[in-house]
Amino acid sequence: MKVNTPTAILQRDVTPTGSDYDTVRRVIEKISIEYRGQPSLEELAAEVGETPTGLQKLFTRWAGLSPKGFLQAVTLDHARRLLDQGLPLLDTAFEVGMSGPGRLHDLFVTHEAMSPGDYKSRGLGLSIRYGYHPSPFGTALLMVTDRGLAGLAFCDAGGEREALEDMAARWRNAAFEEDREATAPYAARIFDPARWRADEPLRVVLIGSDFQIRVWEALLKIPMNRARTYSSIAAEIGKPAASRAVGAAIGANPVSFVVPCHRALGKTGALTGYHWGLTRKRAILGWEAGQLAA
Repeated sequence: MKVNTPTAILQRDVTPTGSDYDTVRRVIEKISIEYRGQPSLEELAAEVGETPTGLQKLFTRWAGLSPKGFLQAVTLDHARRLLDQGLPLLDTAFEVGMSGPGRLHDLFVTHEAMSPGDYKSRGLGLSIRYGYHPSPFGTALLMVTDRGLAGLAFCDAGGEREALEDMAARWRNAAFEEDREATAPYAARIFDPARWRADEPLRVVLIGSDFQIRVWEALLKIPMNRARTYSSIAAEIGKPAASRAVGAAIGANPVSFVVPCHRALGKTGALTGYHWGLTRKRAILGWEAGQLAA
C-alpha cells in the first residue's frame, strides 16, 4: 500500500553508495527527464547496463518502489501541475506521454483511486457493495466499488447496523447492496500479511475532499510499527497550523486499518481517540508489532 512520491524517494535517509548509487541516480535522472516517452524497464536497464530483473531488484531495494512505480509518480506530479494550471485533460494526457485521457485516468486510479466528483455528489450514481467478515479486531465491515475498496469499518457483535449507518452517511446518495461474495476477496487479502505484495497493490478508492485525501495519503506513508503526530502530518502536507483539521480528517478516514489512521498520535505521543474505539487501536498496534517480531 505504500506510495512514495519522487521527492520522498530523493530525500530518503539511506543513500546508495558506489556503483549501486550511480545506477539508481542514472535511472532516476532518465525517468525525470524522459518521462514523456514512458521508458520501459527494458529501456532503463539497457541504459545502465543491467538486466531488467537486476534493475528491478536494485531500484526497488533503494527507492522503495519499482522503476515503473517511480515513472508513474513522476508522470502524476507533472499531470497534476498541468491540470492545476488549467490545461484540458486531453492536452494534459498527450503532454505527459499518454495515448489519451483514458490512460491518464487509469494512472490516477491506480495510485489514488479517487473521484472528487463522487465526493461532491455524496456518491450519487455510485454503487457500493458491502459485507461483514471476521477479522483479528472484531467484525469488519467492508465496502467495495468496481474500482476497489472504498470503506473498512469495525464493530462488535450487535453493532453491525450502527457501523453500516455510520459508513453509509458518508456517501448518502450512493446505492448500497449487501454482497458478501464481492467483499470476501478483499477481507482475505487485507488481514493476511502473507498476501501483502508490493507488486500486487490493493486497489483503494479514497473518496473525500482534497484536504482529506492529502492527509490519508500521508497516513499511507507511515511504516508499520511506526507512528506520526497530527502536527508532523500537518507539516508534511504543507499546513503546519492545521493540526486540528488533520485530526478531523484522520477521524473521518473511511478505510480503517488499510489507511493506517491508528498510527497517528497526539502531540504528546498519546494514543488519543480512534473512531472504532481506543481498545481496538491498541489491539491493531500490538498485532502489527507482533507481525514484525514473527
